[in-house]
Amino acid sequence: MGFFEVLKVQLGLKDLIDMIIVAIVIYQFLVMSKGTRAVQIMIGVAILSVFYWFGAQYELHTLNWLLNNFFDSFIIILVILFQDQIRSVLASMAGQGRIFGGLHREKLAEELDEVIEAVVAMSREKIGALIVFERAQGLGNFIETGTTLQSKIHSDLVYAIFQSKASIHDGAMIISDGQIASVGCFLPLAKDIEIDRHYGTRHRAAIGITEVTDAVVIVVSEETGYINLCLNGEFHLVADAKKLRIYLKHLWANNDLSHNIADFFQESGR
Repeated sequence: MGFFEVLKVQLGLKDLIDMIIVAIVIYQFLVMSKGTRAVQIMIGVAILSVFYWFGAQYELHTLNWLLNNFFDSFIIILVILFQDQIRSVLASMAGQGRIFGGLHREKLAEELDEVIEAVVAMSREKIGALIVFERAQGLGNFIETGTTLQSKIHSDLVYAIFQSKASIHDGAMIISDGQIASVGCFLPLAKDIEIDRHYGTRHRAAIGITEVTDAVVIVVSEETGYINLCLNGEFHLVADAKKLRIYLKHLWANNDLSHNIADFFQESGR
């Protein structure tokens, strides 16, 4: 009896479902880990596994004792090391189906145009701005750190909020469910200490929030006036309002862009 015949006999429907669920969880975890320090941690764990095998093969008792104690508590260590990625996977599973925080298709063009109009004006006048779009994963914890507005999106309001004389110009504006949910919000800063040092707090906050959620962030530089779109911890320079509109509509139409987002920006930037 061949391998596939044996597999067909021994592998039941329950086993197949079990394998598919585990594969989905591992896949989601790897997607969330891409480009983060979790990759380096996984490499470190793989190296320890090689040492463990080497110690077992050649009876290195001290090394075996040390690694045995390590792997005995491996599940707990795994949860501690990868808590951000595990939280992101669970949040993405719970939030499937919500895109841009429930933004309705018929309202999309109008609301994006209002934001884009304000962003282009602020870019031209070198007014710093940080605008966060909620997608599948809720941003309620971050919305609560700012001043709640729950206001209709209007370019004049977006522009006015980020004026230096406004008391709430510092911090982020969060857009959720087709409204300006909150302004002056505090976001987590990027954890990577090797990040480009010319980035200020605004850019580090954009990276930070997109590392732990699937949010999309528009950043306007106060020094250069450049517009950047931040997603998955990476910046994509936007040349003009037309490009920004294309990018945002594409992001809204595609809930999972973990694989093709870089290619899309490269191709559409030509």
